[in-house]
Amino acid sequence: MNLRRDVFQALADPTRRAILLLVASQAMTAGAIAANFDTARPTVSKHLQILTECELLRQEQNGREIHYHLNPGKMKEIADFIEPFRAMWEERFNKLESLMQAYQAPKAS
Repeated sequence: MNLRRDVFQALADPTRRAILLLVASQAMTAGAIAANFDTARPTVSKHLQILTECELLRQEQNGREIHYHLNPGKMKEIADFIEPFRAMWEERFNKLESLMQAYQAPKAS
């Protein structure tokens, strides 16, 4: 059975978000990534598998080692999806701030 992973479920896990932050600055092997966590290496490997299936990471074979790279195209796709929501909330917060400033403005006697 081929299970299709949801990118937002993958991003919901704090360990997977931490892995993405680690790999964002440089490609790393599974062992180098696992060394940053207090968890079993098979657990980190499962996280890497999920991130790879969601195309958030891509693998590159280099001799006997596999290096994991951040997939900037997929990250941009996610950012583009989220942008309208961010803009909507930014506008709402700006309106609320204006309203609060008007409410707190000293009234002339």
